[in-house]
Amino acid sequence: MTASPRTWRATRPVDGPSLATAADIPALNEVFSEAFSDRYRRDGMVGVRVPPLNPAIWRYAIEDADDGAMCWRDDRNQIVAFNIVHVSGAEGWMGPLCVRPEYQGAGLGRTIVKAGLAMLRKRGVRVIGLETMPRTVDNIGFYSALGFMPGPLTITLTVEAVGDDRPLQLLSRCSPLDREATVQACRALTQRLLPDYDFTREIDLTERFALGDTLLLGDPANPDGFALCHSAALVEGRARDELRVLKLVLARREELPAMVRALCNFAKRGGTPRVAIRLQGQYTDAYRLLIALGARVRWTDLRMSVHGWDEHTPSEGLVLSNWEI
Repeated sequence: MTASPRTWRATRPVDGPSLATAADIPALNEVFSEAFSDRYRRDGMVGVRVPPLNPAIWRYAIEDADDGAMCWRDDRNQIVAFNIVHVSGAEGWMGPLCVRPEYQGAGLGRTIVKAGLAMLRKRGVRVIGLETMPRTVDNIGFYSALGFMPGPLTITLTVEAVGDDRPLQLLSRCSPLDREATVQACRALTQRLLPDYDFTREIDLTERFALGDTLLLGDPANPDGFALCHSAALVEGRARDELRVLKLVLARREELPAMVRALCNFAKRGGTPRVAIRLQGQYTDAYRLLIALGARVRWTDLRMSVHGWDEHTPSEGLVLSNWEI
């Protein structure tokens, strides 16, 4: 995420926030690509060009955010900044959010973050967070000045897909009647571990936009765990190269190897070469286990939460919640 200050000021006035819709996806992609490419350039990676995202991923993000899909426009009605704010029951987070490079330095970054904070506080969440690049110290300082405190790294690990003969339990294979009961059972499991967390909206939208599936562990009527994962390509125009796990919930952490095997099997059967799991760094035992299973570290993000709205680790089980789309 990038909303950091710059050394010049935009000359055009900016209005907002207004609601971003699917019709705005090309404009959102343009701002996203420009802002993040500029961020990498200022971090010394001159040759990096951040590509536009898959429009289907944008549709998912906008629908998931609902009235939290906020954008700001200039006097020509062009989008110059946006903040996509998400609520999963008690958990609230922002992402992606950015400001077009030429409009940075005039306070617009603070404006869009403050608008997200106001919305999340109004919605009554108990957690408010975002993720940023850990090497970008001005981003960390910028968010810290707005009340965010640095927390653990989110570590992206990948495991190569391997198929086997074990049957897969998938939400998409449930009958309509059983599906609703299974979704509610997944919700109950999540809330038993972290009260008032609710990933059912993300589960429903993933199915609606055909982005992936929800993999179940154990009896679908009373699962021991589930993983909401997307197989659709993240980048526009590219082949899918990994199965991305957005949410992962386990009643017992000892079930993680079984879940990883099932995810690898699911990826292999779908023609996807690897599984990507974004692990919150406080789960050190899960990290050691994934490394022992052959996982490779690919990327890190710094997880930041607002003081007083910080997240907690469940006393039992495992709850992984991705704060990126």
